[in-house]
Amino acid sequence: MPVVPDRSWAPPEPYDLRRSLLVLRRGPYDPAFRETRDGAVWRATRTPRGPATVRLLPGRPVRATAWGPGADWVLDRLPALLGADDAPDAFTACHPLVAEAHRRHGGVRLIRTGLVLESLIPTVLEQRVTTEEAYRAWRLLLRRFGEPAPGPGGEAAPELWVMPEPRTFALLPSWEWHRAGVDPKRSAAVVRAVRLAGRMEEAARLPLPAALARLQAVPGIGPWTAAETLQRSNGDPDAVTVGDLHLPGVVGHALAGEREADDARMLELLAPYAGQRYRATRLILLSGVLPARRAPRQRHARIARL
Repeated sequence: MPVVPDRSWAPPEPYDLRRSLLVLRRGPYDPAFRETRDGAVWRATRTPRGPATVRLLPGRPVRATAWGPGADWVLDRLPALLGADDAPDAFTACHPLVAEAHRRHGGVRLIRTGLVLESLIPTVLEQRVTTEEAYRAWRLLLRRFGEPAPGPGGEAAPELWVMPEPRTFALLPSWEWHRAGVDPKRSAAVVRAVRLAGRMEEAARLPLPAALARLQAVPGIGPWTAAETLQRSNGDPDAVTVGDLHLPGVVGHALAGEREADDARMLELLAPYAGQRYRATRLILLSGVLPARRAPRQRHARIARL
């Protein structure tokens, strides 16, 4: 029988494996992300060496088992994926609500996948639509044009799918994007990005300003998409999201009781957290102190039915 590679990493206490990795899940039915009853997190990914599936079992240490051509690539970067490069002790809370969230969720670490396109593409799909529409598009594209993820098989292993190769995305005809509910602006942005796949992936090794500039050089990728991508691929604690419909109001409500805060006001309120603004917003969201949500910018509509 072939040897299945595995690895382990002992995180400092406290540590919350599930919440740390949950930012990678694109909805409860993400074909590339599953949780099983034993507490394990399963993830399918496309690495520079090919597809891989990794099973992460919580504990001390966290134990990882991987399958597929990209198994060694994933396991070699296991500590970064689990948040070893993060430095949560560098964070100082300047507001009681943030301090309480930091205390309660001290086990959440900022993860680093080292892979840009796998976060960039689903983030582009989330532009200007409801999360339900974006998650549906991601599911359909993976199941129709991706490939079954490598794995152990058997009833205990969930069915996972690896996202399509960049070339596959680049060659998708317009009617397939339409069937998935993706409008021409978003599909064009994805196609431009995957045609520059090598340049996009280099951003995972760049400092934040250079990485943001690299992604935003592609038409259709703005500050919101770039920040949301680099939060996952680079794990940068200062990759604050601007241009979001809800986040300024959430931050304004939590820190100053201002429901109608805009991006400028949000950044003003986050100024004491310079260098850690993404972590601060993550903690605010985890606090659960949220105002009533606004309606999406666009009406909910599946363009495949038009």
